[in-house]
Amino acid sequence: MEKHQPKDASELKGKTGLRRLMNAAKYSAQGFRGAWQTEEAFRQEAILACVMLPVAVLLPVTTVEKLLLILGLFIVLIVEILNSAIEAVVDRFGGEIHPLSGKAKDLGSAAVLLALTICAIIWCTIPFTNFIL
Repeated sequence: MEKHQPKDASELKGKTGLRRLMNAAKYSAQGFRGAWQTEEAFRQEAILACVMLPVAVLLPVTTVEKLLLILGLFIVLIVEILNSAIEAVVDRFGGEIHPLSGKAKDLGSAAVLLALTICAIIWCTIPFTNFIL
């Protein structure tokens, strides 16, 4: 049985209630699957997050500090997905070199760098202040 393919984006609009939630969950799953399949940086960061998440939970630090450690990991994943979305939209419009396309991609990359920096600061500061000082 073939899945119904919408003819245009208007067929996806106007859903409410449970149908909207089911569609949102399906689109989110497609987004995660797409990021995992096509984005090497996302795969690396997701694997690292899977390793670091249990560490955050098991560290003998306060609940707020655990939450900050976990939040730092999720911020990186969120920003990486947004950066991939920006790149996909830019690439959709063709391969021609345009200053605004480059700027959009550079800004997305800068956002990922900032997210990684925030995560690194959190993951260096909390263990340092709890176990070294």
